[in-house]
Amino acid sequence: MKTTTYLQLSLMMFLQFFIWGGWFVTMGIYLPNSLNSDGGEIAMAYSTQSWGAIIAPFIIGLIADRFFNAERILGVLHIIGAFLMYQLANAENFTVFYPYVLGYMIAYMPTLALVNSVSFNQLSDPSKQFPFIRVWGTGGWIVAGLVISLVFAWDSEEGIASGLLRNTFLMTAVASAVLGIFSFTLPKTPPKKGEKVTISDILGLDALGLLKNRNFLIFFLASVLICIPLAFYYQHAGQFLGEIGVSKPAAKMSIGQFSEVGFMLLLPFFFKRFGFKMTLLVGMIAWALRYVLFAYGNAGELAYMLILGIALHGICYDFFFVSGQIYTDSKAGEKYKSAAQGLITLATYGVGMLIGFWVAGKITDEFTRPDGTHLWDKIWLYPAVFAVGVMLLFALLFKNEKVEYKA
Repeated sequence: MKTTTYLQLSLMMFLQFFIWGGWFVTMGIYLPNSLNSDGGEIAMAYSTQSWGAIIAPFIIGLIADRFFNAERILGVLHIIGAFLMYQLANAENFTVFYPYVLGYMIAYMPTLALVNSVSFNQLSDPSKQFPFIRVWGTGGWIVAGLVISLVFAWDSEEGIASGLLRNTFLMTAVASAVLGIFSFTLPKTPPKKGEKVTISDILGLDALGLLKNRNFLIFFLASVLICIPLAFYYQHAGQFLGEIGVSKPAAKMSIGQFSEVGFMLLLPFFFKRFGFKMTLLVGMIAWALRYVLFAYGNAGELAYMLILGIALHGICYDFFFVSGQIYTDSKAGEKYKSAAQGLITLATYGVGMLIGFWVAGKITDEFTRPDGTHLWDKIWLYPAVFAVGVMLLFALLFKNEKVEYKA
């Protein structure tokens, strides 16, 4: 791979996740403070990620893969995203805000697959080369959080009070426009010729036969269920940190991405030493532990508990989701690899997290004080208990089996 191509793909990946990290984390702070949104409305805003994940395969499978170059679709979607982000920055109430954020996520979620398609089309050895491209995405997310907190202090108490968090949407709009224009200079990734794509292919329905396998069925159900407590973190962690007075919450949330990189390097060793079942169980335990730390930590002497809870993100994500992808790949066989991964993605980021966002919103509203603040010590115990329940069911029902790790 040429150096210029590597630099192009790295910058593409950096901007792709800088854009996501530039508004998604702090939206939970912005909505209640700037638009007076309650838990139900915050849940609606975050659930647009799930709707985007459900709709994205249709855009990729029925349009991008068949008729247009991937880099051109990527450019068009990000330019549309820039316009929608600008509109979000100027929304005066949630009724105006919601249609724009829904439209944005429908446009954004397909781009996650498109940047991968553009990258893989240029790589001679994806298994070795892609991680060095993808890590720039994690870097982009981290930089977005650091810029918000350390450069502009938009998430400080003064910034929140004066409405400066609105600028995160403007920053994202600019980054989206830049990536949209830059995408047209990326290496050409033409559509696939002569392949008929069906609705069954897109939804991964050809992989449903895998559910006849008892272990895979248990893993599938556990994956859907664990996304319910997962949604609490994505939806309310930023809001929680901001509300209890933690300084620079966006920067502190980026600790989770640093952790993700570190534990990704440890995953192969842990997976080979302890096996798939134990790796997945450790991931589930980490989710439960994180929420307990959030329930009992505070912005004062126990702030280290909050930092530790955020730092567990690497175990939570890598040990469960990445190892789950490896397991799915090993069970699917060559013919159904793509269908199986599509089915798991639809079930987790689509169905599981959609339910989770709704549940999180309901529980958060239930423990809202008259002044609009929340009883976070009680709220965080719900996903903690739920994660423990999923972990115990998986531990009891899943029969250990050898799974080959292919790095």
